[in-house]
Amino acid sequence: MPTTTLDLSVAPVASARTWTRLGTYWPSLTAATAHLDPALAVIQLDALRHNTHDMLRRAGGKPIRVASKSVRVRDVLDAVLAVPGYHGVLAYTLAEALWLAKGSDGHPPIEDVVVGYPTADRAAIAELAHSPELAARVTLMVDSLAQLDLIDSVAPASVRETIRVCLELDSSWQHPVLGHIGVWRSPVFTAEDARALAAKIVARPGFALVGMMGYEAQIAGQGDKPAGRAAWGATLRWVQKNSKAELAERRAQAVAAVREVADLEFVNGGGTGSLEFTSSDASVTEIAAGSGLFGGHLFDNYQSFRPAPAAAFALSVVRKPTPATATLLGGGWIASGPAGDDRLPRITWPTGLSMVPREMAGEVQTPVTGAAAGVLKVGDRVWLRHTKSGELSEHVNEFHLVEGDTVTGTALTYRGEGKAFL
Repeated sequence: MPTTTLDLSVAPVASARTWTRLGTYWPSLTAATAHLDPALAVIQLDALRHNTHDMLRRAGGKPIRVASKSVRVRDVLDAVLAVPGYHGVLAYTLAEALWLAKGSDGHPPIEDVVVGYPTADRAAIAELAHSPELAARVTLMVDSLAQLDLIDSVAPASVRETIRVCLELDSSWQHPVLGHIGVWRSPVFTAEDARALAAKIVARPGFALVGMMGYEAQIAGQGDKPAGRAAWGATLRWVQKNSKAELAERRAQAVAAVREVADLEFVNGGGTGSLEFTSSDASVTEIAAGSGLFGGHLFDNYQSFRPAPAAAFALSVVRKPTPATATLLGGGWIASGPAGDDRLPRITWPTGLSMVPREMAGEVQTPVTGAAAGVLKVGDRVWLRHTKSGELSEHVNEFHLVEGDTVTGTALTYRGEGKAFL
């Protein structure tokens, strides 16, 4: 079936939110895909529309830059960027950014792509450096002069296009007792650090400092209401409250300091989990977010919002080792991050199923047990949700697009287009 054009311009009415009714939503996906054999992945379009517009609501009027690693489907990126309130992409590698910025196969060029992480891809740097169009559309992330040195070693300033760069501010929380809380990213922490590096970038030939970024992972990427862990949830909320206060002050100072030496086009911050907080920061001009579009089960652990489960995948029952168990083909689609049960796919339908503790989700098989396992038959399907959104796209070549109980088209993943960037 050919790819169809996605229209996400209008949010569904409340009566269309079938994902709130488990007994309707998941059987409708089964009915829609009955003619297809698992393993397969779907995007339920009303759920995706809801998430697209709910993220805008939460962003409070600040534009959202789409984090492509949380999607990895060009049809979806194009459709989201067509919705007012979204602009530009935060890519995860330079090779991906160049591919998106060039456009191909019916996909228009994305003319504003920021690479969210520093690059050491010399071939991609060379391509960027010698293309006026790409150099105007793509911005690289930097946090030290060593990264500028690498770019200069590939393409000296005298023989290349001016390279647009974004300075990353470390947005973790440095507690005097607890130490580093957040993710290890940039060495640029204080306003003084940021201004000093910015001044050196501005003075260096061949570079234009056009943006700043800071990702508050300890706020955006950490669910504050983990199921069954009330004490830990209370601790997380205390950490996030204090981290927000510290970061709001420090980021404002850092942005002001950098603006003294550079005319910044944008200041990027946040993520799906921190849209409200980041939008309230006057020093931030845009928010990076993408995971909330597909709504991986990671977000089941947040108390202030709950995206619809727009993306899911189905596996087949292929064995009945005992009358009370069933075995799925595949299932070991493990999410990145600290190893633990919360990185495993979550069995969603039928309810009353759980993985076998000594085997869990395996590369080629996943035994399940529980009340529903006894009635499952060979050939039945089980629906699961991935922990993190975009990583599901690395396991399938396409998503089947579902409206009601009908598959209306398909959307190729990066993998389906023959791309594996990271």
